[in-house]
Amino acid sequence: MTLSRFVTKNAFRNKRRSILTVASVGVSLLLLTFMMTVWQGFYIDKGSAESMRRLVSRHRVSLTNFLPGFYREKIRAIPGVVAVVPNSWFGGLYKDDKQENFFAQFATDPDEFPKVYPEMQIAPDQLAAWQRDRAGVIVNDELARKYGWKVGDRIVLLGTIYPVNPELTVRGIFHWPTTNKTVYFNAKYVEEAVSWFKGEAGTFSIMSGSADDVPKIASAVDDMFRNAPQPTKTESEKAFGLSFVNMMGNVKAFILSICVAVVFTTLLVSANTMAMSIRERTREVAVLKTLGFERRTILGLFVGEAVSLSLAGGIFGCAFAWLLLIVMKQSPMGFFLAQMQITLGTLGVALAVAALVGFLSSLIPSYHAAQVNIVEGLRYIG
Repeated sequence: MTLSRFVTKNAFRNKRRSILTVASVGVSLLLLTFMMTVWQGFYIDKGSAESMRRLVSRHRVSLTNFLPGFYREKIRAIPGVVAVVPNSWFGGLYKDDKQENFFAQFATDPDEFPKVYPEMQIAPDQLAAWQRDRAGVIVNDELARKYGWKVGDRIVLLGTIYPVNPELTVRGIFHWPTTNKTVYFNAKYVEEAVSWFKGEAGTFSIMSGSADDVPKIASAVDDMFRNAPQPTKTESEKAFGLSFVNMMGNVKAFILSICVAVVFTTLLVSANTMAMSIRERTREVAVLKTLGFERRTILGLFVGEAVSLSLAGGIFGCAFAWLLLIVMKQSPMGFFLAQMQITLGTLGVALAVAALVGFLSSLIPSYHAAQVNIVEGLRYIG
């Protein structure tokens, strides 16, 4: 029997304890992997090349305040700006108010929308049909599959913010590289039905010539409207998305504290398990020494067992974290996780943490076991 085979057999000699240990480590690593993925998605990933060139300009006081529509042409005149499109959250209901029927709805300008969001993939004839029809709407392919929508179908949205119930015709089905369960329709439909919305916009999405132009454009826009009745706050698309996250408080500290607590708890669980396992095998250690096993070999055997169990838990934890992220992306609020992916780097860090926890938790008990006197070990009863 090889040493690796010996380690594997001993790691699962007490199946119930080993399975519970793997499960506890797996749950901890699931949470750790998910938190690291959230951290990377929010604070490390810069997004696609197109999103790095985009900015969002909103009312400085609150997102619930509108901006005047004429701001659009003023922003367009700023050097470095390629295109500007208004985006207004409609917030209507489809069928009922159940969470499963929730999806994002935006009133926008069909003519300039593709220039600001070039990553959107849609058939040219469908795009042209949407641009011609003031009551037309384009829908995400995921929503189309969910509800069985086809080009030409009618969709009725029940207004909750605006006193209008748009009756829209599906003119196109688009695909987005990431999760984007959204429908887009012409803002003029709402402007014609709601007098107080005419000439207003919720936000302006701005496409710059390059990522280097983003900070200069943001400063120029805000300086232009600094003393206006409706001042603006302009930031990159990434920063705009993070502003929603920051509404929940100090998310960075929250994620870090969870990660530290997870690692510490996993270390305690693993250390307790290994201490119990090694203590029960004191006589076995004495027998191994009698057979000629050296101290370093015995130390390596016990450490190898602990690392094997921890890595097994880490693999299960990472796998379930990957499945959990997929399931959450399919939820109604999944667009907040659209850019998040469990990368190879995240998996590598998680498995390295699992191995390190197994190593540290077993080091001291294994060292003491390797020092056991043969005579005392054979007399041990426990």
